[in-house]
Amino acid sequence: MAHDPDSAHAEAQDAHEERAREARVRDERTLGARFGAAVREVVVVLAMALTLSFIVKTFLVQAFFIPSESMQDTLLVGDRVVVSKLTPGPFEIERGDIVVFEDPGDWLSPTPEANHGAVLNGVRDALMFVGLLPDTSEGHLIKRVIGLPGDHVQCCDAEGRLLVNGEPVDESAYLKPGVTASDMEFDITVPAGRMWVMGDNRSDSSDSRYHDPSGDGQDGSVPLDLVVGKAVATVWPFDRMSGLSGHSDVFTEVPDAGSNRSLGPPSREPHTS
Repeated sequence: MAHDPDSAHAEAQDAHEERAREARVRDERTLGARFGAAVREVVVVLAMALTLSFIVKTFLVQAFFIPSESMQDTLLVGDRVVVSKLTPGPFEIERGDIVVFEDPGDWLSPTPEANHGAVLNGVRDALMFVGLLPDTSEGHLIKRVIGLPGDHVQCCDAEGRLLVNGEPVDESAYLKPGVTASDMEFDITVPAGRMWVMGDNRSDSSDSRYHDPSGDGQDGSVPLDLVVGKAVATVWPFDRMSGLSGHSDVFTEVPDAGSNRSLGPPSREPHTS
């Protein structure tokens, strides 16, 4: 049989084109497989990061935004603080600790929530939920612990100092310069399972003093089970990054609850202003 060169050439060309098509298909499948693998890896990494962030926020630490002037100059409006959720828990709350707690009831005035649109609001809420954005502190307050269960807290002695279990305490280490320990006289005993809290900016802090109409500490004190955690550091802005002290030395000489050294009311005339 005679050999047709043109036919052989056409068959070779077809075979070459078929191999080229198969190679392209293989390359496309390989590229698709690589892209799919990369997408799956990114999704897995993001899921793990979000899960880890949620676990950390739920059980270990959480960031909060400072919205008011009540803790000046220790904390300024706009500061971001990190709160350890190991207190209370493995670590007990101590006098002097700065704590974040849920509103015990009508301490906070209603404030309109900033509206950035449904999508941005949803993204912001989701990021706060998993801990990637600091909580805006809506529904939460931050104050300093002055009295623990059973403590007798009074304002004030002749030198204008608070007394805790009869022992005067010098709070100048953290009080805002120029403000007194308290412009309000009070004499309370902290009920069981509760704490007495005050802001470092005493002249502009709606704290336990202002929510105790009974005058015995029952209403103004805060249940310990509302505590979210202890503020341990300021992390934003960068020029204010620092640890937050409980100033335990201020309360070193305070005796245990029930060991009140005071034999009478504070030895200072009450304020009339």
